[in-house]
Amino acid sequence: LQTIVFCFRYAQFYSQDEFCHYNMFNHHFFGGEASSAVMQAFLRECDGEKVVMVADPPFGGLVKPLANSFSLISQTWRKLQSSESSNVDMPMMWIFPYFFEPRILECLSSFTMLDYQVDYDNHPLYKHGKTGRKQSPVRLFTNICPRDVVLPKDEGYRFCSVCQRYVWSLNKHCAKCNVCPSKDGREWKHCSTCEKCVKPSWKHCQTCGRCALPDHPCGQGKGKEGCFNCGSLQHKRKACPLKDTHRTKRKSGAARRAKKMAAQAV
Repeated sequence: LQTIVFCFRYAQFYSQDEFCHYNMFNHHFFGGEASSAVMQAFLRECDGEKVVMVADPPFGGLVKPLANSFSLISQTWRKLQSSESSNVDMPMMWIFPYFFEPRILECLSSFTMLDYQVDYDNHPLYKHGKTGRKQSPVRLFTNICPRDVVLPKDEGYRFCSVCQRYVWSLNKHCAKCNVCPSKDGREWKHCSTCEKCVKPSWKHCQTCGRCALPDHPCGQGKGKEGCFNCGSLQHKRKACPLKDTHRTKRKSGAARRAKKMAAQAV
C-alpha cells in the first residue's frame, strides 16, 4: 500500500516509503525527485505484486486536470513494465459522483462507471442511517473490465448476464435499450417517444419534445437557452454580434466610476 495525497497529516501515520506529499491537480510532488522516486519504486511491481490505483479526490475538483494526472501516473507505470505491457493501462479506480460520468468518459474513454454505491462513514450525506441519503450518488469509475469487478450480493447487487456486469437490484435490464440504464439507484422507465430510458420522476413533454420533470419550464430545453448577452434564441453568447458592445459598455462604466471616485477624493 502506498498513499500519495495532498494532506500532509498522513505523514504521521505512514513512513517515507509509503507516503508522498502530492498535488493530484497538477501532478506535483512536494518532496521533489525523492518523492517521485518513491512512487516509481512502488509502480515497478517487484516480487510479482500488482498495482491498482484508487483515487478519491474532492468532488469539487475539475475532472480534466485530475484525468491528466492519472494518465501521467499510468504512463510512468507503463514505462516501468516489460514490453508485453507497453500498450496496457495501469488498473485504476476513480471514486466520483455519477453525474460526472460524461466528463470522465470524455477524458478517459477506456473507463466505465460501475453501479456500486459508495458510502462514507464520516460523511453527513453519503452514508447509511437516518442522517444519510437513501442512495449515495458516488460511484466507481474504472478501466478494469466490469465483469471482473464482483459486487456483493448481500448488499443488493446482482449479475446481469446480458450486460455482463454487476448492477444494483433496482437497475432492471431494458430490452429496448439493451442496457441496465439506471444511474442514480432508482428503477428507470423506458420512453418510447424519446427511445431511451429516463428517471422515474420524469414525464414526456410534447412541447419540448423530450422527457423532463413535470414542473419544468417549457420551451427552455437543452440547446434552447439562447444568448446571455441579448436574449436571442438564435445564437449563443460566443457568437453574439453585440458581445463587443457589451464589453465596451462595461469598460466605460468602470471608467466613469473611477472618474467619479477621483472627483470625490478631491
